[in-house]
Amino acid sequence: MGKKKFIFNDSTLKFEEYRASVGRRIWRFLIFLLTAGIFGFLFFVLVEAFFGSPKERMLEKENAYLRFQYDILNDKLDEMDVVLTDMRERDDNIYRVMFESEPVPREEIMNIMRTGKRLAMSGYASTARVEAISDRVDKISKMMLIQSKSFDTIVGLIMNKSEMLSSIPAIMPVRGSDIMRLSSGFGRRTDPIYKVMKFHAGLDFSGPIGTPIYVTGDGVVEKLVKSDVGYGNHVLIDHGFGYKTRYAHISKAEVKVGEKVRRGQEIALMGNSGKSTAPHLHYEVIKNGRPVNPIHFFLNDITPEEYEEILKLSQMPSQTMD
Repeated sequence: MGKKKFIFNDSTLKFEEYRASVGRRIWRFLIFLLTAGIFGFLFFVLVEAFFGSPKERMLEKENAYLRFQYDILNDKLDEMDVVLTDMRERDDNIYRVMFESEPVPREEIMNIMRTGKRLAMSGYASTARVEAISDRVDKISKMMLIQSKSFDTIVGLIMNKSEMLSSIPAIMPVRGSDIMRLSSGFGRRTDPIYKVMKFHAGLDFSGPIGTPIYVTGDGVVEKLVKSDVGYGNHVLIDHGFGYKTRYAHISKAEVKVGEKVRRGQEIALMGNSGKSTAPHLHYEVIKNGRPVNPIHFFLNDITPEEYEEILKLSQMPSQTMD
């Protein structure tokens, strides 16, 4: 029981017990509640500021775990990037070289890389981190698509390997014993008519008119041309896989347009037609529309020593015969 309070009554000149009114008691109680509420709120704010709420502490732990997982994901993406880079280098520099195939065109790569939509996310603390990982995943997935398409091409080349190997020009257009007949090589040479340096797109083999000429790979006769100028009478063979060969200045063709021919088959006789200064064969290898040095395709019927000899002959300064 609380202590009693007394006040001095000026009227009666006596100390009398003090009794607060109901309204005053209520007012005091409300002041007490308000004061307690203010102190409680301040205490809660201080605790929140320094320690955080249980929910915030849980969210912070979750965010820390997610950041840890982001780092692991980044490491895995780094590993995938290294593997994809290695696969791309092997594809371009080994597999496609083995099968004489061009790498995936840059235009196709760029078209694939431009597809897709960026992740729409903004206004969050982790926005930059999530968008960076999203971009990397998108890039790697697209590179995997490009590599998959490239390997599909390689598989197709493997399936057609035997056909391809028999189609690629691989022998000399004249008999191996006639390698000394090489009179002019591939590259810039002196033109016999105009006496100026011009690009010579093939090899010239000299010989008597009527010398047999042999097709250097399986293919189909694309053109038979009769002419008194330029290449003169000549045969153009389409070998597929981007390869064609031309046999120019012939005296007679022994095949017809559309005919399938096999490597080593006699297709023409040497002549002196067109822009020619003496009987010879002008032989070209064309890869994807561009002439390449035929000497690198004499694989099947000459020895390494003969290859070295014919390489030296082709590199000697000379005048072409056409």
